[in-house]
Amino acid sequence: MKVAIVTGAAQGIGRRSAEVLAAAGYSLALMDVQPCEATLAQVRAEGVEAEELLGDISDEAVVARAVETVRGRWGRADVLVNNAGISFIAPAEWVCAREFMRVLEVNLLAPFLLAKGFGAMMLEQRSGSIVNVASIAGLVGIGDRSAYNASKHGLIGLTRTLAAEWGGRGVRSNAVCPGWVKTEMDVADQAGGGYNDADIEGANPMGRFALPEDIAQAILFLADPMQSGFINGQALAVDGGWTVDGSWQSLRMRKR
Repeated sequence: MKVAIVTGAAQGIGRRSAEVLAAAGYSLALMDVQPCEATLAQVRAEGVEAEELLGDISDEAVVARAVETVRGRWGRADVLVNNAGISFIAPAEWVCAREFMRVLEVNLLAPFLLAKGFGAMMLEQRSGSIVNVASIAGLVGIGDRSAYNASKHGLIGLTRTLAAEWGGRGVRSNAVCPGWVKTEMDVADQAGGGYNDADIEGANPMGRFALPEDIAQAILFLADPMQSGFINGQALAVDGGWTVDGSWQSLRMRKR
């Protein structure tokens, strides 16, 4: 039996990643602050076991309960997908400390707490894969996203640190760095009026957004020790070439 934990599993990248992992035979713990009924129905249709674990993953007690639930039901953890995250778009001079800290809590502290908890199980097994969903915003600087960029740069740093600490003990840690993905988060961000589909499609070398499927397949690759067993501490850009040719620099918020 293989067991994967996916955060932010109710929608977007998290939902599609759960579906792809289910098709590959993983039992699933689905974590989110909102119900995951649609994801649960889809993964159970693949014939795998699944459990919904609701709560704020930046709360250490919520994470501890999730670890104990997974330990009690399956007795192991093979893959942790730290996908849950929040966006925040504003010029740096407008961002207050509380807003900045909330982004760090969800996007960086929570992945650490989850890696600490489920990583302990993996270290006991001497096997496991942690896949952190970072962003190209963790590789470059993108305007009007000071808190988000900082959180994703930090997540890549955490990824590499865990890789250095745990790789020799059988636990790999890698990051996936999506470019713009067509998800509910993008819809919410565009509602602010700062950019539209044409801005992204016109700047990306491949002329389109990423799809959740694109990111989910990269996650599956990094999760599978048969496919990526000697890949550790890497930040894999899944961005259609955005960061290669500097296209990201052409995107500027239109509204202040």
